[in-house]
Amino acid sequence: MLVLLPPSETKAPGGDGPTLAVDGLFAPELNPVREKLLDALVELAADLPASLAALGISARQSAEVERNAALRRAPTMPALSRYTGVLYDALDVPGFGKAELARANSRLAVASALFGVLAAGDGIPAYRLSGGSVLPAIGPLGALWRPALEPALSSVSGLVVDLRSGVYANLAKIPDAVTVRVLTEDARGKRTVVSHHNKSHKGRLARALATTRSEPSTVDGVRKVAVAAGMRVERAGELALDVIVSG
Repeated sequence: MLVLLPPSETKAPGGDGPTLAVDGLFAPELNPVREKLLDALVELAADLPASLAALGISARQSAEVERNAALRRAPTMPALSRYTGVLYDALDVPGFGKAELARANSRLAVASALFGVLAAGDGIPAYRLSGGSVLPAIGPLGALWRPALEPALSSVSGLVVDLRSGVYANLAKIPDAVTVRVLTEDARGKRTVVSHHNKSHKGRLARALATTRSEPSTVDGVRKVAVAAGMRVERAGELALDVIVSG
């Protein structure tokens, strides 16, 4: 089973790993695109106004551009530790035991605008690039990534649980993946799609799937793991699950 997580805009700083080794990343067939984007980001970082505009950030966030300038020489840390924010708080990697971390490293992957997809343990530097960014020398990232990323993700053996947000799902389709929605249910039973707290519940689901001793291989197996973790989850189609939370 592979559980595909979205990345986060925020990244933990620093790291104690060696500089980026693109050849050591998951799915090496993606390396030509990775190298092209790395070169483009480093070059763009020399022009602060252009970088701010392309990345959609303000002058107060100019440190993000400095991170991009240092991509080739900055220290790295595992992807699961690099990404932060609501989903990763709920995933709670620091709370994993040794055996749980080993299972998580074999089951979790992270979507990335810069790297396409990463294994949980892949060492990466801090960077800034969103799935919706348009780089002057590149154009829309979907057009660049789709021809390489879709075959790479389609070749993954076994069950794929796709927890990506919309902008990252647009970089590559995975036709046979299990998708997950989070719905809130009010006292009258009316259900609506959750947006604000979506990431927290997906983080809880990812944690349950990453740490369970019995790795699920079917949609129903995923649902049972989630239910055992205290979540309310229902089938919503052949390859779809709904997480139901009280409104």
